Amino acid sequence: MIMFDYKLLAALAAVVEQGGFERGAQVLGLSQSAISQRIKLLEARVGQPVLVRAARPQPTDLGQRLLNHVQQVRLLEGDLQQWVPALDDGAAPERLRLALNADSLATWWAHAVGDFCGERHVLLDLVVEDQEVGLKRMRAGEVAGCVCASPRPVAGGRCEPLGAMRYRGLASPEFIARHFPRGVTPAGLVRAPAIVYGPDDQLQHRYLKDLGVDGHFSYHLCPSSEGFVRMTSGGLGWGLVPEQQVRGELERGELVDMLPGQVIDVPLYWHHWRNGGELLAALTRHLLAKAPGLMVPISRE
Repeated sequence: MIMFDYKLLAALAAVVEQGGFERGAQVLGLSQSAISQRIKLLEARVGQPVLVRAARPQPTDLGQRLLNHVQQVRLLEGDLQQWVPALDDGAAPERLRLALNADSLATWWAHAVGDFCGERHVLLDLVVEDQEVGLKRMRAGEVAGCVCASPRPVAGGRCEPLGAMRYRGLASPEFIARHFPRGVTPAGLVRAPAIVYGPDDQLQHRYLKDLGVDGHFSYHLCPSSEGFVRMTSGGLGWGLVPEQQVRGELERGELVDMLPGQVIDVPLYWHHWRNGGELLAALTRHLLAKAPGLMVPISRE
């Protein structure tokens, strides 16, 4: 039976979470060669690689399982400190590493968790991913929880519905006057430049498909939620924007709903480890109570 050396597992977690050996070593207060030696020793003990050496190291299948184990151990250790105060060295508040999409971070997230973090003295380490792909961080064992669009839980995890974010197709008045002098049409949207968050962002594609248009269109790439809004209001293109993020811009006429009534509701789900400890369970209860009031209901169609 293999007895884990948690210093070796901490080295694996640091390299993956920080995206490299150098940054992982800095977090642990080690030299790069020392953290490399710990990874090699871990691989020698388990008898196979735990990392794919690349520009950003990725865990192997076994490495992912070990990272999942590390995440759950961290959470359970936090629970133990509440019951055994002598274990708490007072070094730092509890920390949760979570993944969520940029639009949630720019809108409802802080309102949903602010009081929880304040009351429980919790620090958040947030990883921002598109809502369609954020769950890969949980599968890789990098995070304890995830907000994303997938309703399917990972092995060892649970999934809870939170609510839906409503997106509207928006553009500036100047953009509409320049590209749609006779009014906005689905065919015209394909010819006008759009704005897309990133390669995994399919909202604009879905919007056009719902309008009966399915084909190539030109677009800017803007991997920033706030920058996306600035580019849209600046007249660079049209895009799908969360309505709660731009209520002021809509009221002031800086952005216009191109096709009122044509919306996309993106359901969001909270994923968390089944055996994640009391702190993660408490955050789950808190999110399920607060988040639905900050979004629209998930359609049951």
